Amino acid sequence: MPSVLVVGGGLAGLAAAAALGGSGFQVHVAEARPYPGGRATSYNFPSGDGSADLLDNCQHILLRCCTNLLDFYRRLGASDSVEWHRRFYFIEPGGRVSDLRAGFFPAPGHFFESFLTLRFLSATDKVALVRGMLAVRNQHGKRADLADISMAQWLQEQNQPEQVVKRFWRQVLVSAINEELDQMAASHGLQVIATGFLGTSDGYQMGVPKVTLGELYSADHWRHLPNVHFAFRQKVESVNGSCRFEDGSSSTADYYLLAVPFERAQALSERLIVPTFTHSPITSIHLWFDQPVTDLPHATLLDRTIHWMFNKGGGQHLQLVVSASRSLIHLSQQQIVDLVVQELTEFFPAVARAALVKSRVIKELRATFSAAPGSESQRPGQTTSVKNLFVAGDWTRTGWPATMEGAVRSGYLAAEAITSAAGSARQFVLP
Repeated sequence: MPSVLVVGGGLAGLAAAAALGGSGFQVHVAEARPYPGGRATSYNFPSGDGSADLLDNCQHILLRCCTNLLDFYRRLGASDSVEWHRRFYFIEPGGRVSDLRAGFFPAPGHFFESFLTLRFLSATDKVALVRGMLAVRNQHGKRADLADISMAQWLQEQNQPEQVVKRFWRQVLVSAINEELDQMAASHGLQVIATGFLGTSDGYQMGVPKVTLGELYSADHWRHLPNVHFAFRQKVESVNGSCRFEDGSSSTADYYLLAVPFERAQALSERLIVPTFTHSPITSIHLWFDQPVTDLPHATLLDRTIHWMFNKGGGQHLQLVVSASRSLIHLSQQQIVDLVVQELTEFFPAVARAALVKSRVIKELRATFSAAPGSESQRPGQTTSVKNLFVAGDWTRTGWPATMEGAVRSGYLAAEAITSAAGSARQFVLP
């Protein structure tokens, strides 16, 4: 049975391990942290009363169009742990709510009825938005320069009005890609819209885990994959012909997979030349109130710092997400809490009547690589100049931006490359 040593227990490494472990390979996953999941996981945060809160580092969601992420959850038997939502709620300051949902028409016209009822855009803005959507459909995958121009440039070319850019394009795309429009390659922006909003009538539906992210990858989900073994708190020092660990021990395998961030991959193997990308941060804020402040399950908040609100429990525990949150990085936790509570009162009047019991701010400074114009050509594939050394991660060339779907695709692509090298080629990536 061929052996594979996977360095890194994030989504890319886990996906590769699941695919290979179910295909006759002996897989050992070495993870430096005491838990799996990488940047999509949960932590125990000490609470003031001596207890601890198990919290996701950030609210990660998926769409129905994330076919490989869904397949990964299926492999783990975790599909039932995702709750699906057919409505996107947009809230304006003042509390007015509009919802976007599929109607009776087939794709790509399934949002026609919803567009007519969106109250945060004028009739003229809606016409412009439809023109923009048609341009996406006509240009996605066909225009050669999309990877080298910014999404902001593309929107300007399409004469998209300021309100449409601000309240639709930016609201959707910055959350999806974790980068501002002027620093985001247009190819990624068009892909999100084409795949999530125009491809199928249900591709936009949003899946929110019903359990913490850590529970999605818990040991129970791996029992039916006995060929996959995990070693946590096992930090790898180098991979050059063999794998050396920080404690001085070493291990060998037939194949090695570095499923780690790009800067870590370069440090692990002197024989690799890994491109350098910049990072884009995400900030997540948990707030607990003494009474319910909303009955909405989630919402995207317009015209303010907060991008998304997720109702984590009875309307009293809210998780707020700010993508590409460079403006918050140098603020203290209390400054951030004060800012978002003030903003929340503009959307949910009940916040002004409620008492804030506790809060938690989580800053992920290296949440994703920046999907900047020109970066796509730098993203490497899964093979390297070393015949038994492979790489995976959302920063590799997956055809997707830095998302959970992109991470899983990279793991599957690496697994395909390893099975091919072993003479037993398999296909794992789904369209």
